[in-house]
Order: sequence, then C-alpha cells, then structure tokens
Amino acid sequence: MHHFLTNAGHALFMAFGMFWKTGWSLVLGFTISAALQALVPTDAIRRMLGRDGAKEIAIATIAGTLSSSCSYASAAVSRTLFKKGAALIPSLSFLFASTNLVIELGLILYFLMGWEFTAAEWIGGVVLIAVMAVLVRLTYPKRLVEEARHHREQGGSHEHSGMVVEGNGFWDRLRKPEARIRIAQNFAMDWSMLWKDLIGGFLIAGFLAAFVPDGIWEALFLKGASPWVQTPLNALLGPVIAVVTFVCSIGNVPMAAVLWGAGISFGGVLSFLYADLIVLPLLDVYRRYYGWRMAAYIFAVFYATMVIAALVMDLAFTALGWVPQPNPNIRAEMVDLRIDYTFWLNILFGTLAAYFAYLNWKNPKMHHHGAGHEHAAAAAHDGRHGHVHHGEAAHPAYAAGKPAESAAATHHHDSGDGHA
Repeated sequence: MHHFLTNAGHALFMAFGMFWKTGWSLVLGFTISAALQALVPTDAIRRMLGRDGAKEIAIATIAGTLSSSCSYASAAVSRTLFKKGAALIPSLSFLFASTNLVIELGLILYFLMGWEFTAAEWIGGVVLIAVMAVLVRLTYPKRLVEEARHHREQGGSHEHSGMVVEGNGFWDRLRKPEARIRIAQNFAMDWSMLWKDLIGGFLIAGFLAAFVPDGIWEALFLKGASPWVQTPLNALLGPVIAVVTFVCSIGNVPMAAVLWGAGISFGGVLSFLYADLIVLPLLDVYRRYYGWRMAAYIFAVFYATMVIAALVMDLAFTALGWVPQPNPNIRAEMVDLRIDYTFWLNILFGTLAAYFAYLNWKNPKMHHHGAGHEHAAAAAHDGRHGHVHHGEAAHPAYAAGKPAESAAATHHHDSGDGHA
C-alpha cells in the first residue's frame, strides 16, 4: 500500500510538472485563437466549400488553422459545414486542420518535446489532408455520403450567442472597446471545452509514467528491433493507444512525451498525436451525426491516413536528419521545478488568464441549453449571432454565416457534394 501511495503521489507530481512546463504556452495559444475568432470574420467560407477542388480544400484548411483546437468542437463545425452543403473532403480537411495546425498544439509540443515534433505536427497536418483527400477520392461512397448528409441526428444542443467584432479590418476591430470582451469570452469558452481533456491528458500520462515499468513499454514498442520492423508496427500501434486512452486534442501531448521517452519510434509518436480524431467518444459522435456506416468509413479512412502520414513524416525526417534522440530523462525533467523563465512566464500569462476570466464573468454571454452530449453542439444562429458552445461559432468558419437551423430540428440540406 505504501508503494502504491508513493507512486500515486509521484504520478500527481509529474502531472503537475507537465502542466507547469506548458501552462504559459497554452494561455498564449488560446489567446491568439480567441483573438482570431473575435476579429476575423469568415462568413462566406461555408458557402465556398461546395466542391472538393484544391481551392476549397485550401480554404477549409486555413479556416481550420484559425479555429479552436477542441476535437469535439471541430467535429461539430465540420458536421455543420457538411450538412449545409460543403463537400466531404473540405469538411474533413477543416477537421484535420483545426486539430493539427493550431498554434497552441505547436507550442506545447515545442516545450515538452522539441521543435522537431512541432515541425512534424504542422507539416504532417498538411500531409494528413493530402493523404485523406486521395483516399476519399479513391473510395468515395456517393450513396453513403448522401445518406450521412441527411441522417437524422440524436440529441440536442448547447448553445451560446456571440458575434465577430465589427470594423474595417483586423486592427480597426482590435481597437474597438468590445474586442477585449469578445476575446475574453472566446478564451473562456475554449478553456471550458478543453480543460477536462487537458487534465485527463496530464493525469493519464503521469500515472502511466509512474506505474508502467520501462520494460513493458520497450517490449510493446519492439525497442531494439530493426527499424524496418519497428517503424511500421509502431505507426500502426500509435492510433490504437490513442483510441483506448480516450484523450483528445492537445491533451494527448503529455502522453506522447511519455511514450517517446519509453522507446516508441518517431513515426509511432506522430501517429499517436494524429489520432485524436478517432478516440472512442468522438467515434460515437460521428455515429450520431452521420450514422454508424459513415462513422465506420470515417474511422477506416482516418486510421489509414494517420498511419500513412506518420510513416511519410518518419521517412522524411530521418532522411533530413531531423529525428531527435529520445530523452530517457524526460520524466525527471518534468518534475524539475525551479524559478526560471518558465516561472515568470507562468506568472505573466496566469495574470492574463485571470484578467480574461474576470472580463468573462463581468460580461456573461446570453445562452440557452438543450439536451445532448456535452461536446456535440449544433448550430442555431442568424447573420450576426451564433456562438455555439463546443462547436460552430467558436470557429471563424462559422462566426458570421447565413441562417443555419439546428440539425436536430430540421433536415433540409443542400443536395450534392460537388464530387467530381
């Protein structure tokens, strides 16, 4: 019992250490994301995604990059784009971009694992979209897509109202008095969507690091085997670990750091990071949005995409000499807390987060609630309003669009997918 309590204490301390090392970068990333959501109107994006050409994919990718990184929110936005007329490939491109190309993810990877992983995540995000587009074109199930577009959803909504700050250009909007309030509200909403995933990620990583012996990890990842054997098998294994750990979005980065220190290959770490879109709770969300057959298709395409993209990035970074050496001391470094630049940055950005919390408390959003899954929010807004908790209007791609009925209440959608 004493040994268990000692390990549990060590696990909690390690989880706190991981949070301490990355706390300020998370606040910075969410601040930038919140500002983009409040100041960058993209009301026409949804109407520009009716085809699956390179232009539409690029627009969806840019919109996703400017969005909140919550996997559940991204899934809700992607669903709305798709069901209101966007082609399948741009809808899925938005989903990949919003969970792989966002700023806060790159920052936490940099401070926990190094610039190589940040580069592999951001470059790999583009590779993911390219591979996914090819796979969907090769396997395009036209009838299934139309069934999914008109699928009767289960559950209701959890909505919040809001708007993009009006003005002539980004800097003019930023100078408006209401800009800091909108930014604070978006900041608070993003945190409300992700805090459970973040805490879960830190705790799971801490407990696995404390309780699972290195020998088990080394055997699981075939440490010491030929790279021709280890690399593809680890790339196949990474998403499986992600699925069963339930952690999505940036919450899986601490676990990735533990896996990297335990001996998984570079490509295995990447496939694990890419797999936040196929964790079990999200697969259930896809089932409710599109039906189980389309959910199974999305899982198969996503899994293949993640493995292929991870292998491509592993080969490319190996050829360039950019694969870093695993850090066997990463666990000790996580709990090495001292008064250094991290301490002062955490104080500075912690103060900023507290200020945003105060502004959000002083200026609460008007909202109403409906039944349904906490993350599976549907959209209901007019031309100037529509900030949906855990979903659509949290993203610039849905911040100021034309009227969009909740899919739980209506099933009239644009026909056709624009697939060539």
